[in-house]
Amino acid sequence: MQAQMLAPAAVLVVWTIIVLFWIIPPRFGSLAKVQDKSKLGKKGVRGSDLEGVIPDKANWPAHNHTHLHEQPTLFYAVSAILAIVGAGAIDIMLAWGYVALRIAHSLWQILVNKIPVRFMLFLASTIVLAVLAVRAVIATAFADPSIAPQ
Repeated sequence: MQAQMLAPAAVLVVWTIIVLFWIIPPRFGSLAKVQDKSKLGKKGVRGSDLEGVIPDKANWPAHNHTHLHEQPTLFYAVSAILAIVGAGAIDIMLAWGYVALRIAHSLWQILVNKIPVRFMLFLASTIVLAVLAVRAVIATAFADPSIAPQ
């Protein structure tokens, strides 16, 4: 079941790359429309420098991409731990649930970005991640070393 436990993590990595590429069209399209280039400030403008300069909606994919590098890093660690110690069917189901919730969160934030729904998606994914984390602690802290292969 190791591969099955790692599959949701692999899908979330691919999703993160998709969101990375999703940043390009709205940002570059919006930058091309900026009349007063002095608003861009110095050379080497960073993404955060574009806040208030281009439309908020053009920044939403970048905001979500940042979010995909925050909490999901814990998911990757938990997925690896459970894959190493031996994930159960419930762990795999929870991992897919987490990924589905994170993708739904991404789509909502990028396309609609209404906070109440976005928060509920975030909260649900956080609860699933917490359950997975507790299961990883139980699987490791209470593992029986006498049954480990020699």
